[in-house]
Amino acid sequence: MQPQSKFVKHEACDSCGSSDAKAVYSDGSGYCFNCKTYYKASEPFVDQGRGKVLPMTNKAVVEPIKAITGQFLSIPDRGITKATCEAYGVRQTETDHYYPYTDGSGNDIAYKIRSVPNKQFRSQGNIKDALLFGQAMWNKGGRYVTVVEGELDALAAYQMMGSKYPVVSIKNGAQSAVKDCQAQYEWLDSFETIVLAFDADEPGREAANGVSELFGSKVKIVKFSDTYKDACDYLRDNKGADFVKAWWAAEQYVPDGIIAGSDLLELVMQPLPKAQAHYPYVGLNGMTGGIRQQEMVVVTAGSGLGKSQFMREIVWQLLRETQENIGIMFLEESVKRTALSLMSLAINKPLHLSEVEADDRDKKEAFDKTLGSGRLYFYDCFGSTAIDNIISRVRYFARGLDCRYILLDHVSIVVSDQGHNDERKALDEIMTKLRMIVQETGVSLFVVSHLRRPDGKGHEEGAATSLNQLRGSGSIGQLADMVLGLERAAQHEDPIERNTTRVRVIKNRYSGETGKACAVLYDKYTGRMTEINEASL
Repeated sequence: MQPQSKFVKHEACDSCGSSDAKAVYSDGSGYCFNCKTYYKASEPFVDQGRGKVLPMTNKAVVEPIKAITGQFLSIPDRGITKATCEAYGVRQTETDHYYPYTDGSGNDIAYKIRSVPNKQFRSQGNIKDALLFGQAMWNKGGRYVTVVEGELDALAAYQMMGSKYPVVSIKNGAQSAVKDCQAQYEWLDSFETIVLAFDADEPGREAANGVSELFGSKVKIVKFSDTYKDACDYLRDNKGADFVKAWWAAEQYVPDGIIAGSDLLELVMQPLPKAQAHYPYVGLNGMTGGIRQQEMVVVTAGSGLGKSQFMREIVWQLLRETQENIGIMFLEESVKRTALSLMSLAINKPLHLSEVEADDRDKKEAFDKTLGSGRLYFYDCFGSTAIDNIISRVRYFARGLDCRYILLDHVSIVVSDQGHNDERKALDEIMTKLRMIVQETGVSLFVVSHLRRPDGKGHEEGAATSLNQLRGSGSIGQLADMVLGLERAAQHEDPIERNTTRVRVIKNRYSGETGKACAVLYDKYTGRMTEINEASL
């Protein structure tokens, strides 16, 4: 910033997310008064007050955290009591109020500091890696959690609600709401209902909508009266009862989605989107058109006929063809086996088999191409397989980790873990919830399902697959966009035939084309399933 540059405007800070703390100057430089970030200009910024060149960086210059000796006192101008401040660890000195931010162990790692004379906030310590304000006070789970837009609003809402329900605040204003809540997705999602009480202004409403899309139907949004903008306003005017009434009247989030057909001309004139990715097999792509977002694909076969290996081949194809994150839930095997099996595909060696020899260089190469990409996320299958827990993890993959492709192997093990012993009902429940997540998040979801044993020749003898053989419930076939059946004569005397899998498209909502799509041969020496030409197809 040159000495002759002039202040132009305040705007949002990219570093801390503050909605208006960044000052922009005429030469393009800037400075955030909240996180102390300097933004580069064409020339160095000379501080006219001290006559020295300040460092230019796009990273926040974080003030180190310091020990404080303040007291727990009330905040009279806001109507906040000493007990409330003590509950949240808010201390005061003669000149400042300190609002603590903690890590996962409950240790203070940052403070928001409110100056008493000018009422301005600044930060101290590593607030970027901290939890939400007040989060460390509460265990995971419960009926309600309320999320507000500022520390003082958290104190006010907690006090007005009778100090009974968890209330937390996002860290840096409305613009950081989605990012902050995404970072604490699992903790927030553990509650039955997430109540949003953001400011009654346009940034607050936009933030509420953004956070609501993360958590879907479990969100309720508080609508304040025209008189009050936030929780602090209610408490300051001694209108706590009105706030509580508005809180209980919070409306469930319902996304926009009702559209008049007459308004769709522009939409229908646009070309249809092409597949975002492809299967690893030409024949299968030719029949299905590839892999699309917002589709649920069911892969089915008899027991031990290569469903998991087929899914791994899809993961490897997605790793090579896309840049998206991938969520993997293989519930019948350990994370280590899944990881090694995926690494095997990168170097054509079945590393998950103990008799296979591979040196450290091979393993490192395989790791770098798969797990080391930073795009694969796994679910530890030794956790709970209750339906709600699985659904929560699928949504977390989609929303919390931004996984655009998710693979669940297999849905039958989830159903077998349910207490009501009604397989049909359990399958209906989980498939319906999975379908809703696909529609809500736009992910591509691959689900493995087992088959019922057919009359006569079994699937292990190469019997054809069909929709009516899907185990337990018709909802699997009804809700899926695509159903792929794997067929293999696993007991055949001919080793080529014994290791050849025919892939059949049983259902195809995209084009309606069904039938045999391709044949793939498993090579035990490379651990790969590769497509082969077969005259009978």
